[in-house]
Amino acid sequence: MRRWLTGLISVLGLLAFAAGPAVAADDAYTSQKVVYHVNFGGDEDNWKYMATLRNIQNHINAVGKDKLDMRVVMNGNGLRMLQNATEDKDLAQRISNLKGQGVSFKVCANTMEGRDISLDDLYDAWEDDIVPSGVAEVAKLQQDGFALVKTY
Repeated sequence: MRRWLTGLISVLGLLAFAAGPAVAADDAYTSQKVVYHVNFGGDEDNWKYMATLRNIQNHINAVGKDKLDMRVVMNGNGLRMLQNATEDKDLAQRISNLKGQGVSFKVCANTMEGRDISLDDLYDAWEDDIVPSGVAEVAKLQQDGFALVKTY
């Protein structure tokens, strides 16, 4: 009886594996509100920025752009992502692609003022992208129900 039961469990396990996941990837998650906080440098070849943007794309792919309210808030060294994107075409393309999927990029006015950075120094940044304080914006979004994702 024990062998028969073990065999049955094995067969059922194989059938479940062969059938694939119980839930399709786009049905696996409900709607999400998420803020990615970027306040770090990109390092050589902007690899930290590129990795963060890949994480964001993977997030979108898993949940679905229609089920996401996603913000990227940059302050301190994080503004270098948009500064570097003015010359790095790959970085610029990833940012544009994410914006096209509804991701909102916000920049810290305190950092802009303290480091004498203008909107012209930032890739595809506009007046309505500026928030008074990056860290205060992250805290506000968390109070509004956004989950915080910190990559580096």
